[in-house]
Amino acid sequence: MPTHFTGEAPLVRALDAYIKLSRASDTLDSRLAAALAREGLTTGQLGVLEALLHLGPLSQTDICRKLLRSGGNVTTVIDNLERQHLVRRKRRSDDRRVVTVELTATGRRLIGRVFPGHARRIAEAMAALTAAEQIELGRLCRKLGRGPSAGEM
Repeated sequence: MPTHFTGEAPLVRALDAYIKLSRASDTLDSRLAAALAREGLTTGQLGVLEALLHLGPLSQTDICRKLLRSGGNVTTVIDNLERQHLVRRKRRSDDRRVVTVELTATGRRLIGRVFPGHARRIAEAMAALTAAEQIELGRLCRKLGRGPSAGEM
């Protein structure tokens, strides 16, 4: 559904595009989240486990940066993963201020089992677009993401 705002054409166009982008993202996220919930994971938990699987142990600060999440959000996610024995925290010996998070054997097995299906579901959802359209969408999203910062808006 397009915007019902009746202002200047550039505003209407931007609002309409934003609504469509948001709805598409929300639709994909809800489909993917439902499948993850059947595995006992949230989207945030999958993000942390996937980052640790593909990048190795990371500091909590690095996880925040990689996932574009706040420190409080990531701390809560890691707390929950730690309670499930999927990750463990370790203080670095060379700098005790830094806490590194790593997968446990149980966490590695879980993400190794869950991630391929998650990636397949993403590919299935994205199959609504041609390969060229997926590449163009990626390019446009990157361009949009690198647009003016909040301070410039």
